[in-house]
Formats: sequence, structure tokens, C-alpha cells
Amino acid sequence: MLGSTIVDALVGIGVTDVVLAPGSRSAALALAVDRADRAGRLTLHVRLDERVAAFTALGLAKGSGRPVAVVTTSGTAVGNLVPAAMEATAAGVPLVLITADRPARLVGTGASQTGDQLGGLGPAALGVIRLSSESGTSDAWAAGVHRAVVLASGVRSRRPGAVQLNVEFEAPLVGELPEPRERPLRVAASGGHEAVELDGRRTVVLVGDASMAVGAEARALAELSGAPLLAEPSSNARVGANAVAGYRFALAELGDRVERVVVFGHPTLSRPVNDLLGRGDVELVVVSDRADWIDPGHRAVVVADRVLLAEQDPGWLRDWTCSLTPGPRGRWSQRQVADTVVGALGSGDDLMLGSSSIIRAADLSPISTCPPRVFANRGLAGIDGTIATATGLALAGGRPMTVLLGDLTAQHDVGALVRPPSERWPDLRVVVADDGGGSIFRKLEQGAPEYAESFERVFLTPQGVDLAAVAAAMGWKPVVVGSVEELAQALDGEADFIVAALK
Repeated sequence: MLGSTIVDALVGIGVTDVVLAPGSRSAALALAVDRADRAGRLTLHVRLDERVAAFTALGLAKGSGRPVAVVTTSGTAVGNLVPAAMEATAAGVPLVLITADRPARLVGTGASQTGDQLGGLGPAALGVIRLSSESGTSDAWAAGVHRAVVLASGVRSRRPGAVQLNVEFEAPLVGELPEPRERPLRVAASGGHEAVELDGRRTVVLVGDASMAVGAEARALAELSGAPLLAEPSSNARVGANAVAGYRFALAELGDRVERVVVFGHPTLSRPVNDLLGRGDVELVVVSDRADWIDPGHRAVVVADRVLLAEQDPGWLRDWTCSLTPGPRGRWSQRQVADTVVGALGSGDDLMLGSSSIIRAADLSPISTCPPRVFANRGLAGIDGTIATATGLALAGGRPMTVLLGDLTAQHDVGALVRPPSERWPDLRVVVADDGGGSIFRKLEQGAPEYAESFERVFLTPQGVDLAAVAAAMGWKPVVVGSVEELAQALDGEADFIVAALK
């Protein structure tokens, strides 16, 4: 299955030539590429020696201007690819070096023809992508092949060269080949002036964590086409008539009618969105201003710098904007804190959101007509360094900065509250939603009743730290609030460290 998927993905992204050096561990690839050659889907070239195969591929790629793949078996075969890889990367020639491998669990055991092949091409490889028959799905395997070819071609990075695609095959190495399947990916060149045109099928514009420029572009696409805009808090697109505040809940009602998703930025906040991005019946178009692109569900069919979207049926947007967002539960909660803080800020302010529960609460806040610039560390979504990051942002931007975070996130960055007297300090205010521990875990699998005996100790980790006292000891002006009214008053006052006591 893995070998056949790799070949299908090569064909789907436009690879026309494959050079093969025969071997045992690469048997599944050899059979699949031979079948593709006999069917006229690509051209197979067989050479006895891996070094010769790699330089033959180099010549094919240099002469055609297209990426060419090389298939080898495991062990020392991989080392014989190095000279051609060095030349390819130095000369900017696109080569995809597909190195068959033993399963990772055999490395270091003395198993035959088994060594550590990862990084075996050294600095000659622009990157290393790993696939394994023991993990992943056919969609994930195909996406890995697509990324390898795009990286080698330089179509996004403008730096073509050699890329290693290391493929671990578990025995049995051969079997019945599945039927070929189309696995296309259209990738537009980075920096190009032409936009990919999209038809009028029912589309939503989804925006994750993004810069102001990317957020503005996403908003413009939604508003010009009349598409619903599903924007996370740090997308900087959560504004305007097309923005849907409660899109996570609307997805339950309208998600099965979505035919296309156009993705900007880095969406990370909700499982309904992740489920949407992984659906096989939805066309996924990714707009990226980088060499790489976001595709956690391995479903992207278009990657481009810019797209043009045909006008949508007006009723499509109306259905989304009429969908109701549930109000806050109780009169004093994280949602109330988030709504109050977001509502108190305007276009001249900056807001830094901590990861975990509070940013998800802000994801349901009402759409503001004049929102602040919003930032968050959503690359890996860790809870460390939030206050320090906000300090750097405020120093660079020179604008008032409010940090909204949870109590555990604040404790992870207590050191950032130290204000060295010799250093310039920005206009910075911290608001802590203190619910006494890791409340986000209550909403995850480990919050189920069967884990109750361990939950409090190893997940919730209840806290009794007096954060206001900690801040006061470091020279801040803290205040503890216990209601929406008190929080609003504190935001209008002189306090620069506000603890919203939720526990």
C-alpha cells in the first residue's frame, strides 16, 4: 500500500521520470513504479548502480527542468547518492531521493542492511521527510511525498535541490498492489503575481493565527466573495460583517454543507475545525505566504500565495451569520473575562493571548467593530513565555499591550514579571484568569469519569499561589476582581496586574 501510494502521489504532483536501482527493501516501490510505467503514467529508468542512477536522474532533471525521483534500497545504497545530491543542491537541480529503509525499531540492533539513514546525505539534502508503513494513513503518506517534491522543486522556497524521502517498509515487502488512485496537488509558485481562481461552490474562509497583513487578505477574500469568515482570535481577521463569532457551534449545524475551505494562517484551536480540514469530501485550498503550508489533515489540493473566489450564494453567508452563539455559562467565568477584556480594547491597543483555555474563550467573544491587534504563540501552542513574548512585542510596537492568560500560564513565566530598573519597560498590563489549575483538561479525554482518581493530581494540578502577592513583590500594582463589573473598573483604572478570581 505504501509503495503504491508514493507512486500515485509522484504522478499526482507531476513527476514524469523515476530512476530505479534494484534492491530488496524497495521491492514495493519497484513493483508500483513499474506498473505505472507500463500504464503510461510515468517513465521508469533502471540502472544497476545507485551512484549512476542518481547522476542519471540529475541529468534528466537538469535537461527537463522538472523534479526527478530516484529509488534505492537500504544500507550503503543510500551513501552512493551523496555525490549527485551534493551537485544537485549546489546547482539548484530538483532531485527526490527515495531511500527505502528498515523499521526504526531495528536501528542499532545489528539487523542486516540496517543503519541510521536519516540525514545520511548530510548538508547536501535540503530536507529529510520520513514515512513508515507502520504508521500514518495513505493520505498522510501522499502528503509527505508532495512536500518532498515541492521542497526539491523550489517552487515555494526558490531554492531547488536534493531532498531525501526516507521510507520504512515492514515485511512482507510485496503483495497485491491496490488500484492506482489520483492524488493531485496544485502548487503555485511563491512570489507569483497570478492568483489561482476558484469557482463558486460553497466555501468558508478559515483563518488561524496570522499577521495583520494575512488577516486583512483573508477578510478581503471573504467579503469580496460573500463567504463566511471563520477567524480565530489571533487571526487578525475577526472583524466585519462576514465574521462568524460562534463558528465552532455553527459547524455542527452547517459543516456538512461545506464544499471547500480556504485556509489562511495556522488554525489550532478546535476539534470541529480539525475534523473539517480532514474531511475527504471537502476541497482544501491553502493560501500561504511561506515556503511551507498548513495541512494537518493531509487533504490540501491547492497551495498558493493568492486566490480569487467566485461570488457565493448570499443565502450561504446568511445561514452562518444567523447561527446563534451560546452565551457564557454563569455570570463569572473565563468567557466573561475574555469578553470583557476584548471589549475594553480598541484599534490602538495590542492583545497577547495565552494558550490553553483562555484563547478558546476569546474565540467565542462577540465580533468587535474596532478590534485590537491580537497575538499568540500558536506555532507550537505552548504555555511558556507568554508575558515575555508580549513584552518584546510591546517594546517593538510601542503600543499599549494587554496580556490575557491563565494562572498556570502565568506561573510558567513569573520571571518575565521582573522589571530591571536599568531597562526600558513598555506600557504593559497583565490580566490573569485564575481558576486554580489546568481547567482545559476537563474538556479532553482525560477529564472522563474513569480517570477521576488521577485527574486532579496529574492534570488539573490545583494551584494555591497568590499571584497578586507575587506581582506586588515585583513592583506591580495588582488588584483582585470577582465580577464583570469589578474587572471593567480595573481595566479603566491604574492597576497593571489584574487577577480575575474564578476559583
